Amino acid sequence: MPKDSNLNLRLGLLAGDVTLTIACLFLARLARLAWPLGAELVNLKVVDLSPVVYALVAALWVVFFNLLSVYSPRKMYNLFEELQSVVVAILTCTVVLAGVLYMTYRSVPRLLFIYFFLFDLIALVGFRVVLRSVLRVRAGHHRQTSRVLIIGAGKVGCHLADALASERGRPVAQVVGFLDDNRDKLGQRFCEIPVLGSLDTVSEIVQDRQVDEVIFALPLRAHQRLIDMIIDLEKLPVEVKVVPDLFDLAFAQMKVEKVGALPLISLRDSAINGYTRWVKRVFDVAAASASLVLLSPFLALIGIGIRLDSPGPIIFKQQRVGENGRLFIMYKFRTMVNGAEKQFEQVLERTADGKIIHKHADDPRVTKLGRFLRRSSMDELPQLINVLKGEMSLVGPRPELPFIVEQYEPWQRRRLSVPPGITGWWQISGRSDKPMHLHTEDDLYYIQNYSLVLDMEILFKTVGAVIRGRGAF
Repeated sequence: MPKDSNLNLRLGLLAGDVTLTIACLFLARLARLAWPLGAELVNLKVVDLSPVVYALVAALWVVFFNLLSVYSPRKMYNLFEELQSVVVAILTCTVVLAGVLYMTYRSVPRLLFIYFFLFDLIALVGFRVVLRSVLRVRAGHHRQTSRVLIIGAGKVGCHLADALASERGRPVAQVVGFLDDNRDKLGQRFCEIPVLGSLDTVSEIVQDRQVDEVIFALPLRAHQRLIDMIIDLEKLPVEVKVVPDLFDLAFAQMKVEKVGALPLISLRDSAINGYTRWVKRVFDVAAASASLVLLSPFLALIGIGIRLDSPGPIIFKQQRVGENGRLFIMYKFRTMVNGAEKQFEQVLERTADGKIIHKHADDPRVTKLGRFLRRSSMDELPQLINVLKGEMSLVGPRPELPFIVEQYEPWQRRRLSVPPGITGWWQISGRSDKPMHLHTEDDLYYIQNYSLVLDMEILFKTVGAVIRGRGAF
């Protein structure tokens, strides 16, 4: 989809959302007057909403729908993700609106407020479903497919082919094949995609296969060859793009900026910066503070139970590696016998290729109460203190032990580019069932796709994972 039409769609969605939301607020007022539900209104003026309330609703919906990335192209190409983000955004906006009205227009009837929430939820979800149906009919049930030729069947080329097959934030792309000068690869298939020929045949293949887009995924040593091929392709009506072969150097998402006319690629730019980091931190502090206050009696009971179950401290302290490799002390309820770390070598297990499996279900060092605390994940609750101290976040990659990080390959260190979390993507997709070294791929998925909506989704799914007790020991 061209950039202009993509932008027009996003602006149209924003305008439609705001218009429908204002209309839902007006309909909620009429419903409160017409429907015989709730207490009888003695003073009918309480439902005469001020224009300021309508303006406030419009402003909140615009700000938070953008803040929560509702109009992200990646989500707009997948109905489930789009509707999920819309529901989370409406819930967030409604909660914020309730707080603002409580401080300003407290006389707004609660039933009117409930009507508004339900109407808005139905309207905005229905709007998207109907809009998709209309666009599908207008397109005649056919989506324009971009035919792509990838130059280079190496690691970067295969990674690109996989990404094009699963990427939701771009038009449907059909990779027609690879070109590569390695004779051993000619005629072979990689990622179910054939190697059609050598690099010298690029112009011929582009014309014969009706290629719309050529993407270069060559190593840095092929710089001069790349320039020559780009010049040859200037004669043909085809888009030309280049994937920089810098993945092994990038510790997080790469960011492109310009200095004069020169593009600069930042290799260590954090995935969470600016207002997103500020919003994440505010949410962490608010949620952690509220949780500690509400759970304080329960935490005290757990502490008493630990002391009665086995001798030793209530809180277990251990050094972990945080954001950008900074070391900090992480807190947990003690679930093992006192001095369990000295017995680590005796219970340590490794995979066939030497990777460490840090946790296993029958660890003899775990106490009776400790096994329950682990299964229910209650042993993690003291980490709310780490969150308040700014050493951790509610959601993020798990903070690893220093000796584990020392064994990381360069690409695995990218997980240190964001604050570690109490829960994360790998916990809800496998938890301790996975060997420790396999957590990194899940953490990188989180880093590359970060949004506040994703944080909310992980927190919600964590509750289900804890209730099922799957993979926790």
